[in-house]
Amino acid sequence: MNTHTRFTRRTGLTALAALLIGGPLTGQAQKRYGPGVTDTEIKIGNTSPYSGPGSAYGAIAKMHAAYFRMINEKGGVNGRRINYLSYDDALSPPKTVEQTRKLVEQDQVLAVFNSVGTAANLAVQKYLNNKKVPQLMVGAGSTRLIDPKTFPWTIGWQPTYHSEGAIYAKYILANIPDARVAILSQNDDFGRDYLGGLKAGFGDKAKSLIVSETTYEPTDATVDSQILKMKASGANVLVNITTPKFAAQTIKKVAEIGWKPTHFLTSISISMGAVMRPAGLENGQGIISAAYLMEATDDRWKDYPEMREWNAFMDKYLPDANKADWMNVFGYVAAQALVHVLQQCGDDLSRENLMKQAASMKNVRFKLMLPGIFANSSDKNFFPVRQLQMVRLNGQKWEPFGSVMGSDE
Repeated sequence: MNTHTRFTRRTGLTALAALLIGGPLTGQAQKRYGPGVTDTEIKIGNTSPYSGPGSAYGAIAKMHAAYFRMINEKGGVNGRRINYLSYDDALSPPKTVEQTRKLVEQDQVLAVFNSVGTAANLAVQKYLNNKKVPQLMVGAGSTRLIDPKTFPWTIGWQPTYHSEGAIYAKYILANIPDARVAILSQNDDFGRDYLGGLKAGFGDKAKSLIVSETTYEPTDATVDSQILKMKASGANVLVNITTPKFAAQTIKKVAEIGWKPTHFLTSISISMGAVMRPAGLENGQGIISAAYLMEATDDRWKDYPEMREWNAFMDKYLPDANKADWMNVFGYVAAQALVHVLQQCGDDLSRENLMKQAASMKNVRFKLMLPGIFANSSDKNFFPVRQLQMVRLNGQKWEPFGSVMGSDE
């Protein structure tokens, strides 16, 4: 009897203490874990092109790994270390399928995060959604990927290719009255999305403005013949919808043949280290693009505390990486976003809550985002970053001009 009384009193005191501090009676009962989660670990999966024609994008996943290593050294996310598993898919959709299945079925990851490439992500989207595995912050801006009703387990990250194309079209209409437009685009969903946005922005003037349309395959050796064809069309505007390797080739070839169009370049290919310097900065002067992230080599940002912090991080965790490579900024910001979402999950690390938190960002600004640009998401908005700043290459930096523009999508 006395033993029972002591037990009841102790239980009552425990319950009272829990109420006073606002905590649950037993923390364990409140925890919800999806696959890949324990009290000490969260498994996150990724596919990335460490090899092949898109290997420049491999820097993004390397940055993720370094960032999560730093987070783990600081105690992890709510006491749990991130176990980041990233496999090479060479930007080949069949390989992406194979590696993604491995991540889900063998490694039992909680989610797939920031895998690169439109075609690669499309190849695994139905599979991941059928399995109810979060496809978080996809490393592609294709509008085809994002449909919250049909694919509720897929959420984007960066501004859409379609909205960026529309922004360029609006600029051309407002500032180049005699525009004769040539377009070079990759022959896949990435290229078609930009092209669709550009034509939508031109509206009923598209047919009269566009004098040359040509495409290339990701496996092509060069785009020299396409550039010669576009110059011969008499175009005075070039919209360059290419990935880094072909962007650098195009910039060099355009300069080599003495063609001087007003040159627009996709935001995914404006890296100083991966594109502009290999192409020759002298060849890229005046190129127009759009951005939402700081350029690490731009002196404007060097005294910002967050840029100093990034430089110190790079020196410690990625000392051999190229600081001029925009991919290292992209990966750093995306990794921050994942950590933010995981933190918001608390002890409910179910796949359902992970998606809920990813779709609940409210005016969040991550370090190295351009001033005035924020991440916002909701159950109807699965592209968190929807703003862009127009920029122009001047000397050794991208200079912003005009105001931050939001997407109408």
